[in-house]
Amino acid sequence: MSLIQIKDLRKIYRIEQEKVVALSRINLEIAEGEILCILGTSGSGKSTLLNIMAGLEKPSKGKVIIDGKDVTAMNERELALFRQENVGFIFQSYNLMPTLTAIENVAMPLMFRGIAKKLRQKEARKMLKAVGLSDRMKHRPTQMSGGQQQRVGIARAFAAKPKIVFADEPTGNLDSHTTLEVMEMIVGMARKHNETLILVTHDREIAAYADRIIQLVDGTVVSDERNESIMGSSSEDNHNETGEN
Repeated sequence: MSLIQIKDLRKIYRIEQEKVVALSRINLEIAEGEILCILGTSGSGKSTLLNIMAGLEKPSKGKVIIDGKDVTAMNERELALFRQENVGFIFQSYNLMPTLTAIENVAMPLMFRGIAKKLRQKEARKMLKAVGLSDRMKHRPTQMSGGQQQRVGIARAFAAKPKIVFADEPTGNLDSHTTLEVMEMIVGMARKHNETLILVTHDREIAAYADRIIQLVDGTVVSDERNESIMGSSSEDNHNETGEN
């Protein structure tokens, strides 16, 4: 069964007297636990599509249905609650709170869920250990490298165990070595908890981590292909975890 259904989605921007079509009749179904890459150059509409799926923008027409709920019909309060309960985000620019420590940044989504301080800090420590930042828990973003900041961002995105994680050019500000480490962490965490990962990138090397690659050109899907992820498939992981041969 599909976790996400996108039906006849369109987005048109009006600039003075001109209409700019950002998305043109997108129809997609995305399965639970799928790692999906939306691939495209700058201006292809890939970030617009991600933002509409996440409820950060409204479409001009069409629907996005997530777990049976029409996200495009929700008001701002309903969207905020829906995102708190179901969605994690990983951003290119990290988007960490500069005045908060790594623990405090990771614990923030749990605070919005009403989880007690002691429990959310315990979970934040666990997540930071999982991304290799045991020695940076009390550091603030300005005291960390870009790669370390993105690891904090990954820990924060997965801390509340969301159904879906949206990652918009998550390695765009990182060097090539750190890029590989970060991608392995993101995909590994999504696989571990069978979470759906929607990844936006212009880079085919990053797309190689996905189970499925959708390519956008001028707001239109021009290809939709299964891919043998360089980190294996979710079905293979589940097979191996059961110990079957």
